[in-house]
Amino acid sequence: MGKTERAIETIQKAESLALKYQDYGFHLAFSGGKDSLVIYKLAQMAGVKFRPVMQVTSIDPPELMRFVRLNYPDVIMERPEMNFYKLIIKYMSLPTMNRRFCCKELKEGSGSGTVTIIGIRKAESSKRAKRNELEISGRKYSNSLDQFNIDNENQVLCIKGKDKILLSPIIDWSHADVWSFIRKNDMEYCSLYDMGYNRIGCMFCPYSSKKSKQRDRQNFPGVEREIKKSIYELCKMGKYTEFNMDVDEVFNWWVSGVSVAKYKAMKQNYTIDYNFNKQ
Repeated sequence: MGKTERAIETIQKAESLALKYQDYGFHLAFSGGKDSLVIYKLAQMAGVKFRPVMQVTSIDPPELMRFVRLNYPDVIMERPEMNFYKLIIKYMSLPTMNRRFCCKELKEGSGSGTVTIIGIRKAESSKRAKRNELEISGRKYSNSLDQFNIDNENQVLCIKGKDKILLSPIIDWSHADVWSFIRKNDMEYCSLYDMGYNRIGCMFCPYSSKKSKQRDRQNFPGVEREIKKSIYELCKMGKYTEFNMDVDEVFNWWVSGVSVAKYKAMKQNYTIDYNFNKQ
């Protein structure tokens, strides 16, 4: 059985579980990126009931938003109570890899009390390599759906509050598998991929590469200006004194993706080299 057939079968087998929680079936976490395009198409091919929902973060690339509105008009857009720029002020900090309040506030709350289809893949990162096909809100449940007897009424998982069951039908797919599926099915995709982006998500995401952030600076200067407005407000509150509350310097450090100490050391080395070369 090929990966596509296996993924379709997985979704079909889990539908009865999804319907035990919601009459609309699956909650499908849609982002407009390549992986979410695949799980959307797979759900269609599986012939199951699902509701596609996109968490609008307020820092999504405009090209992505246009693509979704044009090609996926059925996707439900859920907007945050507080946008990204205000969250920076609320938490009195810029988000970092160790403090991802933006994901918590803008993305992770959707789909509570549902069986949610997500497009994560082990090949994406070492952290995701530890993820499983079936989980409860990110906590390990079992290695695969096969280990869970869907037809046993007593095995309906207990999900309370913000919990949700996460189903990852393409967990074992490679990057090449995803693009092969998209091309084989003649699917449209966001133009940002043709502009050099390997992954599409929030602009200036702490998890994106330095190269990607530099590309964001070139393509979305207006977003940089808005983030700097939030940094300015934090500086007025006494934050970032280690940068003498210099807004531009704070932003440059943030997009570097390194610690404050390492950033300052890198700048010091650059200054020394520059002065040496001038002599």
